[in-house]
Amino acid sequence: MGKTKVEQRRKSKLLQRSSKPSKPSSENSQIETSPGVVTSKPAAKNFELKSGLYIIATPIGNARDITLRALETLHTADVIVCEDTRVTAKLLSIHDIARPLMAYHEHNAERAGPKIIERLQHGEIVALVSDAGTPLISDPGFRLIQACVQKNIYTTHLPGASSVLTSLVLAGLPTDRFLFAGFPPNRTGKRINFFDDLRPIRATLVFLESPKRLAKSLSDMTRVFGPRDAAVGRELTKKFEEIRRGSLIELGDHYTQAGAPKGEVTIVVAPPTASETKAPPEEIDRLLKNALASASLKDAVSSVVAATGTSKRDVYARALELDTRCK
Repeated sequence: MGKTKVEQRRKSKLLQRSSKPSKPSSENSQIETSPGVVTSKPAAKNFELKSGLYIIATPIGNARDITLRALETLHTADVIVCEDTRVTAKLLSIHDIARPLMAYHEHNAERAGPKIIERLQHGEIVALVSDAGTPLISDPGFRLIQACVQKNIYTTHLPGASSVLTSLVLAGLPTDRFLFAGFPPNRTGKRINFFDDLRPIRATLVFLESPKRLAKSLSDMTRVFGPRDAAVGRELTKKFEEIRRGSLIELGDHYTQAGAPKGEVTIVVAPPTASETKAPPEEIDRLLKNALASASLKDAVSSVVAATGTSKRDVYARALELDTRCK
């Protein structure tokens, strides 16, 4: 069906509804027809939306943490693409929304993705949501966005809840620069290597973690990051929300003794201290000698300052001592 026909069908349905009395909200029922698909009565075209993909953030715990624009778009969408139709159906039921649902997750992305693109090319309004929070954060939605970009399909984002930002705001740690690192690996060896790669980054680190692996991850973080300040958040925005702050050592000891907590977990770790990032003198000398062999004094100093975070004054003074061109 071409885009023009889809638009004509929408206008026709809108005219038909305007001439009929509205039905009670209790009739907004959903009927499961096949795995991953839910059918319902036609969408309520409350406001004009252009066809395309609408990436919509959903609540991470409190169902009221959803924007008015998100609700209007979900009411209007021709189909709502989600991770788990059962989870999304519960949220839609709370807000009295009945729209067709289509499952899209890491296990069916290759199969479901082309079907979604086909619907978009036919001029439909497609809403993309995750089970909780902002889509594309630790889920396969970015592939869908890539496909839309390649085919010049309109795409936009309706911002809202995010466990990453919520935990960062509540942690009480620096927020001017941060890195979301996702889920650490399951195995100890890979997890330690993962943390070691992040150790020199001068930014607050945010992780997601399974409650069952929380104590082990905190222990491995202590081994790599040392006694940095950190915060563990769980049940964010819910009734039993908890933010526990302390050093990685203190947090690791607590969860080792208390056991795995309930609910989704985030870990926020402070940036490295000045002593952690300060390169040893021999490393400064090595880098300077290599840089001075092929670059000017000014460029060599700039490259070493960028690589080590050492003060420019100290690096420049040492460069003058090492550079034979200055003697």
